[in-house]
Amino acid sequence: MTKRFQNIINRISPYIAVLGILIIWQILSLLELLPRYMLPSPTDVVRAFILDFPLLMHHSKVTLLEAFLGLGIGVALGFIVAVLMDRFKPVYRAIYPILVITQTIPTVAIAPLLVLWLGYGIAPKVTLIVIVTFFPITIGLLDGFASADPDTIKLLMSMNASKGQIFRHIKLPSSMSHFFAGLRISASYSIVGAVIAEWLGGFSGLGVYMTRVKKSYSFDKMFAVIFLISVISLLLMSVVTVLQRISMPWAGRETGLQRDV
Repeated sequence: MTKRFQNIINRISPYIAVLGILIIWQILSLLELLPRYMLPSPTDVVRAFILDFPLLMHHSKVTLLEAFLGLGIGVALGFIVAVLMDRFKPVYRAIYPILVITQTIPTVAIAPLLVLWLGYGIAPKVTLIVIVTFFPITIGLLDGFASADPDTIKLLMSMNASKGQIFRHIKLPSSMSHFFAGLRISASYSIVGAVIAEWLGGFSGLGVYMTRVKKSYSFDKMFAVIFLISVISLLLMSVVTVLQRISMPWAGRETGLQRDV
């Protein structure tokens, strides 16, 4: 009984923490410790979200389209590059330093250049999302390939297995958990990347909406769109988790066995 109660507490503790933060936030707003135009109350944010819901949904469609396109291209490109880097060591030595260097360049510094080069359409947004989602996928897959059991690989090599068979039966399955870990990060990065690109140029999208409400000092609407972006990112990460459970049913069974032990 105590263990079940502890499990229930562990599950609801994050929700209790969020609720506590919202209550404290509402109290601070009611006490007017800060001007309401600077820190709107949670009720003001909810009201703004409801009033602007149709407009937020319109902009969300554009941002999600950009995010899905960029994420899909980033995942495909990251998988291809990771396979090539694992297969050919000269390719690994040539590309890995470039991958590291790309992560030292601030995203906000790249976005204006992409807008200048590619215009104000969807192309610079998708390109920026590909850049920010490519690295977690590639590195995650490389770590997964490296985590393959060397003894199992030697066993297959002794049985005259080809490199393609070793990759398909050993390296690829062992990299799945690393791949989905990188995919969760990339899914959240895709939304953030789209919003950053929309800040600097565009006609619609949540980033464009944010710049418009910021210029009008509508901070309740600003908090509303921030809340929406967070919810979308969490939903995408949850979808990735569901996909991982479907693709790796054995991982759930192993976790269950470890808990039983």
